[in-house]
Amino acid sequence: MSHVSHDLHAEFPDHAALLHDLKVGDTHFQRVADRYHDLNREIHRIEAGVEAASDFRIEDLKKERLVLLDEVATMLKKAETA
Repeated sequence: MSHVSHDLHAEFPDHAALLHDLKVGDTHFQRVADRYHDLNREIHRIEAGVEAASDFRIEDLKKERLVLLDEVATMLKKAETA
């Protein structure tokens, strides 16, 4: 059971301002960030025992969260070089 924060600001602590700017100014980024937040919250609730889920379900959720995290990292890198 993991209680480590996986929110975007914890994952990218040096990019807080850029995360904010993208969330405010880029609707695609906002949708990705919102989905990431929802997944992260669902995973946390399962790991905390608030919600039940099979091992397969939690692994699928974690894989989806990683895909979104990679997408956010790519968007941050692109925004930095723009």
